[in-house]
Amino acid sequence: MTTEVAVHTVADVTRHYAARQPDHVALVFEGRETTYGELGQRAHRVANGLISEGCKPESRIAILDKNSDRFFEVLFGSAQARSVLVAVNWRLAPPEVAYVINDALAEVLFVGEEFFPVIERIRGELKTVRKIIAVSGSHPEWESYEAWRDRQSAEDPGLPSTPDDVAIQLYTSGTTGHPKGVQLTNRNLFTLVPTALNEWGTWSPADVNLVAMPLFHIAGSGWGLLGLCVGAKTVVVREVVPPTIIELIPKYRVTKAFFVPAVLLFLLQTPGVQEADFSSLELIAYGASPIPLDLLRDSLATFKCGFMQLYGLTETTGAVTALHPEDHDPNGTPRMRSCGRPLSSAEIRVVDPEGNELPPGQVGEIIVRSPQVMKGYWNLPDATAQAIRDGWFYTGDAGYFDEDGYLYIHDRVKDMIVSGGENVYPAEVESALFGHPAVADVAVIGVPDDRWGEAVKAIVVPKPGTNPTAEELIAFARERIAGYKVPKSVDFVSELPRNPSGKILKRELREPYWAGRERRVN
Repeated sequence: MTTEVAVHTVADVTRHYAARQPDHVALVFEGRETTYGELGQRAHRVANGLISEGCKPESRIAILDKNSDRFFEVLFGSAQARSVLVAVNWRLAPPEVAYVINDALAEVLFVGEEFFPVIERIRGELKTVRKIIAVSGSHPEWESYEAWRDRQSAEDPGLPSTPDDVAIQLYTSGTTGHPKGVQLTNRNLFTLVPTALNEWGTWSPADVNLVAMPLFHIAGSGWGLLGLCVGAKTVVVREVVPPTIIELIPKYRVTKAFFVPAVLLFLLQTPGVQEADFSSLELIAYGASPIPLDLLRDSLATFKCGFMQLYGLTETTGAVTALHPEDHDPNGTPRMRSCGRPLSSAEIRVVDPEGNELPPGQVGEIIVRSPQVMKGYWNLPDATAQAIRDGWFYTGDAGYFDEDGYLYIHDRVKDMIVSGGENVYPAEVESALFGHPAVADVAVIGVPDDRWGEAVKAIVVPKPGTNPTAEELIAFARERIAGYKVPKSVDFVSELPRNPSGKILKRELREPYWAGRERRVN
């Protein structure tokens, strides 16, 4: 059965379902239910509010908060105002938050109560923000979201939206240490949505879709949009709290969910999980890393539903391959090391350094051509031109195809570390550690971690006459960068291996830690 997608822009999602199923529940958040009719009206109010604040088409609107139903109200409202929602990673340190908001040229900022202290600390540095709205809680200076929203007109502003309008801007870490704004258009999103709805099982308004991953990730906002685009009920979890997730699945009869493997591990370690009722579940999608066979076996036995691995990047609007449930064998097969085959919406090649396509079995860089590939990096034409060449997006991941067209991730062209589904770029961590007075040289690598897939390790050359401790350096880094980027461990050496041009030989540094393991990363 083919699932038809009746809308083609983010702005039209609530318009369509508010007219056709106004009383059907769209969003559930901490017991609060919002129907599609209510969501449609609220989107209009947000749109009119942004227009009244002077936001012109293509203006950037930022939101800093953990997951909530309000995120989607602001997303649909900003789209109807032809503004662009910038979802700020709430795990960033205050200076990093300031960088993202300033880089985006955000004019209106929505902030949750938990992050009031962050914005108060950096308020003087925010150059373009004209209005701050408190998404939750009460602030002496900032208007509350509900008061601001509810004083706006509920009439549809009626601005036309096009497939090429940027709908959302998500920031991904950069190798230079600064995040880059990935511009995702309606065309990007509504190439993936119908593909996913027709290739990832059966979807309908009767589905209940669980959104637990952070909404500043495509795995969170994209997965949530998927359910809303088919008129399903979407249950939003503020953050990953395993007992809460285990309680919500049977309570709301959840049918679809997305988790990173680390979250599956946490769920399985939660007391009471074996007694919980997961009979409603049809599909659990996962990504960010392949699933260890033992974890898959335990997950299949516990959740008793189909499992599907997805591979993709923010720049490709999320998934471009899928390893379907029928390829998940609890007994383990070579194919389970793959990340599946390309979606019908994506063309994927493996190429050598000159861009020549390689035959099956030969490792090269994975490149993608698809209408899902981002419009480009915000205000970074050189970085965009480097990433997208002749219509192909160069992922920086190395891999190979087998004879049957399954893609295997072999290693990374870049040195990026993926820890618990979060991207960590060594240059950013190295820059933070270099500021310590006892650090003469430093290299940051990813090492195996049974829980997170990879853990961040710093290898430090101390300055003569100093004797820094690992705890001291970790604490120093924690003051300067987000917690998930902070090294979990530090080793000390007298010198780092370098090639004749002075580049650190990170593969040499990684080798002792990965010896005897098959390094499979996504």
